[in-house]
Amino acid sequence: MSLSNRRDFLLQSAAIGAGFSLSCVQESRAFSPNEKISVACIGVRGRGNSVMRSFAAEADCEITHVCDVRKSVREQRGAEMKERSGRMPNLVNDYRDLLHDDSIDAFMVATPDHWHAMLTIDGCLAGKDVYVEKPASHNILEGKTAVAAARKNNRMVQMGTQIRSAGFLKEAIEYARSGALGKIIYGRAWETSRNGAVHLPKDSNPPADIDYHIWQGPAPERAHNAGVVDSAWRWLFDYGTGDLGNDGVHRIDYCRAVMGLDAMPDTISTAGGMHFFRDDQQFPDTMIVNYEYPEAVLQYEMRLWSRPKLDGHGEGANIYGENGWMQVTNTSWKAFDATGKLVKQGNSDLGQQAHIRNFLDAIRSRNRESLNQEIYSGHVSTTMCHAGNISWRTGKKLRFDALKETFDDSDANMLIGREHRRGFELPAMA
Repeated sequence: MSLSNRRDFLLQSAAIGAGFSLSCVQESRAFSPNEKISVACIGVRGRGNSVMRSFAAEADCEITHVCDVRKSVREQRGAEMKERSGRMPNLVNDYRDLLHDDSIDAFMVATPDHWHAMLTIDGCLAGKDVYVEKPASHNILEGKTAVAAARKNNRMVQMGTQIRSAGFLKEAIEYARSGALGKIIYGRAWETSRNGAVHLPKDSNPPADIDYHIWQGPAPERAHNAGVVDSAWRWLFDYGTGDLGNDGVHRIDYCRAVMGLDAMPDTISTAGGMHFFRDDQQFPDTMIVNYEYPEAVLQYEMRLWSRPKLDGHGEGANIYGENGWMQVTNTSWKAFDATGKLVKQGNSDLGQQAHIRNFLDAIRSRNRESLNQEIYSGHVSTTMCHAGNISWRTGKKLRFDALKETFDDSDANMLIGREHRRGFELPAMA
């Protein structure tokens, strides 16, 4: 069975085992050549603003709705879009007002992590295609449900690991597939940087500018904290996925892409902890995660306190074969022979515009296989990050069952999903 066939088999078996129906129940409308794709952008303060502008740069795309729980943010972004396009988009506070609007073709999602999967799922069930920023989910169960929702409704869903559409990465993958490196056995991805400490202020009443109830969404109820809502959510278990899910997902993703690892690893083990910072963040500042496959090992190293770069780059991946090795960064690749001689290289931009173009083309063609980072592949890379965090939190080496998407350990399985806050429950996929 080929890797792609094995991937689809695992997906279908896991979905059926969970009681999911994979039949297509959502009709997809056809676009005329001159018709614009209507996009509602959800979460547009930081990264979302950048992605929204990239969508707006495509001639066959129109930003018709701007949705953000911050009134000042949505008003500012709406005014910016009007200045850019000549049309004022509809300004929306609650994304649920978008679900039954038939004028909307697609969602762009760039909220905090705890909302990524829920917006993908609800969007798919409402017949919208979805471009969702990484990571694809806050936890494994949410991600699994998002894949099933996309399949059930024949939705085009692309995860925003934009390097998958970069020209340099395509060259690197083709070179590895050519056999020039020989059998590829080991990959090492990394992240080194000096982050800032996280010190939370005292809890306070939410300001009038934000709908804090919706911001919390499926996460457990807790008092408003300005530091958490502003940016510290990324480093707390209830909302984020740590730097493994934030930056590591990119490096793990392109490392496994070059290595040709389509599926989840068999075992995951993590070493690390809070060895530098003494602050309010809950995820580790130091990690080494080993992902073991039947015939290969992928290792991820994270040092959030380190000023020295690793191999000259703060972020990257080295891929080793029997006859040579390759270094991949965010914008380049270099291949070396067994003696260390540079034999081939290439570079390009990060691929963000190409990634969005790839998504829009898939909306028109309705061919999910044309997506460069379709939701299942994004789910694998995201789940690898979740598994690394779960291994660290349990202190155990874990075996992963790709059919059931569960571990061989009861403590680890307790962290696969969570109970959602009332009013934001995870949909049951019948």
